[in-house]
Amino acid sequence: MSQVNSPLEIYKVLPKSNCRECEMRTCMAFADAVLKGKKSLHQCPYLENSIIEQFEGRISNRSLRIEQQQEQMMEHLKAEVAAIDFASSAERLGASYSNGNLIINALGKDFIVDAKGNITSECHVITWLTVPLLNYIKQCQGKDPAGKWIPFRELPNGRARQPLFGQRCEKPLQKIADTHMDLLFDKVVYIFGGKYVETNFASDIALVLHPLPKVPMLISYSKPEENLSRLNIFFDTYAENNLDAESIQMLCTGLATMFEKIAFRHG
Repeated sequence: MSQVNSPLEIYKVLPKSNCRECEMRTCMAFADAVLKGKKSLHQCPYLENSIIEQFEGRISNRSLRIEQQQEQMMEHLKAEVAAIDFASSAERLGASYSNGNLIINALGKDFIVDAKGNITSECHVITWLTVPLLNYIKQCQGKDPAGKWIPFRELPNGRARQPLFGQRCEKPLQKIADTHMDLLFDKVVYIFGGKYVETNFASDIALVLHPLPKVPMLISYSKPEENLSRLNIFFDTYAENNLDAESIQMLCTGLATMFEKIAFRHG
């Protein structure tokens, strides 16, 4: 029999009562959780065993497979980093070297990378920063920033990614700035080591932060006029000499998502 690849296929056999006895808000949410491997069909008290047996072995846990692939990718990436001579790479990376470890300042915090590619820090180490940081160790050519800012789309490999970059990075930050301007920019400055700067851009606020030592980014924001505001993110012209566009986008998406959570907590 064919694999079950959609939560709708599971939902069809559920009672659709949204009873919450499975600890999910709706039957559709339960179906989605089952497909992702977070719930089992046995946790629905109203499903007959014959239906459960019919579906067992047919559910394709896509999220579980993705997580496994991510873990494998991470292990491969760590192994590649472990093969790099840290002592001779520190200057190239704008990092420091101590006791066999690299110490890299990212977003105002020190991250320690050991000889096996493991990362520790005084703050929580998250995937959206871990992967770009390891890629940075691999890819960075040591090119010092030129001090010339360009939009993401003008990076060598940025144009094809621009629609997604705008949707996942610039628009969420713009929305937060429109409603929580002080919160957004104060957090960037005081928590992540950002600095207010003056630019040639027509904007009300501009600040620079360093997701990685030689990959600075500039956030430029213009307050609403006639209900229209503008937020743009710029990068140094040499950004892709030190980190690939996909990793740069991952960093910015992670930042935007994090600020969305902060803004949500503040109402």
